[in-house]
Amino acid sequence: MQLNYQPTLKSLVLIGGGHSHAIILRLLGKKPLPGVSLTLITPDQYTPYSGMLPGHIAGFYNYAECHIFLQNLCKFAHAELYLDQVIGLDLKNHQVLCANRPAVDFDILSIDIGSTPAKLSVSGAAEYTIAAKPVAQLLEHWYKLQKTVVKNPQKQLSIGIVGGGAGGVELALSMQAGLQRLEIKNLELHLFQRSGELMPNHHLSVRGIMEGILINKDVKLHLSETVCQVAPRDDKLEIRCESGLIVNCDQVFWVTQASAPDWVKNSGIGTDETGFILVDDNLQSITHSHIFAAGDIATMINYHLPKAGVFAVRQGKPLYDNLRRMILGKSLKPYKPQTAYLSLISTGDGRALATRGNFTLPPHQLLWNWKDCIDRRFMAQFQNLPKT
Repeated sequence: MQLNYQPTLKSLVLIGGGHSHAIILRLLGKKPLPGVSLTLITPDQYTPYSGMLPGHIAGFYNYAECHIFLQNLCKFAHAELYLDQVIGLDLKNHQVLCANRPAVDFDILSIDIGSTPAKLSVSGAAEYTIAAKPVAQLLEHWYKLQKTVVKNPQKQLSIGIVGGGAGGVELALSMQAGLQRLEIKNLELHLFQRSGELMPNHHLSVRGIMEGILINKDVKLHLSETVCQVAPRDDKLEIRCESGLIVNCDQVFWVTQASAPDWVKNSGIGTDETGFILVDDNLQSITHSHIFAAGDIATMINYHLPKAGVFAVRQGKPLYDNLRRMILGKSLKPYKPQTAYLSLISTGDGRALATRGNFTLPPHQLLWNWKDCIDRRFMAQFQNLPKT
């Protein structure tokens, strides 16, 4: 007599709808794992693709073109979707604690929730500035600002951006381009950077090119300026720096060094000093073998990786492979990130700069077209899902 073998039911829970998890859901939809219940917990049913976000703000893409609709993706992957905020973990009982629903049990857990800009140590930053992440919150404020500009394009508008890394520079250029499309007449943009150079993690040639572009576009650069306070002053926000510099702006956007949500470091998972989950080459927690992490929230102990979306994308397939292997009882395979990677940085005006290691190509429309092609191809895999 032939018996139908049914594998033991395993519960795989994904926290966060980041790039790596979007890839995992698509791959599991194409090749399901029998006997595995799959759940995604995330606060929003739309997840932004970071590569297209500057283009969206500049006006090149609409909302649907640069967001992955997680409800469709979960349906394709036969996954439960819980739209909720995770507030903690009960590692003893293998449960995810949520803000508005009962705890969710898991056998294997994967975390891909990105990061948020660190700002709590600066007086007034948490209360009065707009963080670049989470993106949904940033875009909510951006859309309101656009509506205000449309109603009164003659009114003077002053915007401050704190943080002169790649994210802050791209945000400054894309916001300027997006507002100029609305024919605003009196726009002033201030960019604050605590070090003496913009984009310190990039090659010297990139820094020089991007600084020149910002100056040519009349963005006010405040280099070697550390913001120490943001406070209301009349109908504006006063940005005060340690040097004594004071600048008044209508709105302030915060794009500084990344930080992790408090619940991660309070959960008992091994983290680095900034609260990011420490993982080995298998993207597996160094303290809890049944927990994995990828993207910004993860710190690989053997590699010094910047918090950049390119790594979340590239970690998707290796993370998927190792989750499958753990469920099937196979040995895990290490992921080795590239030491040099291509970076295409948009300048907000239909051009992009290309850099890889020490090699740099100055901004050009063809490079933007190349970036646009890469980004649209990435998004197409989530927008054109086969019917199941």
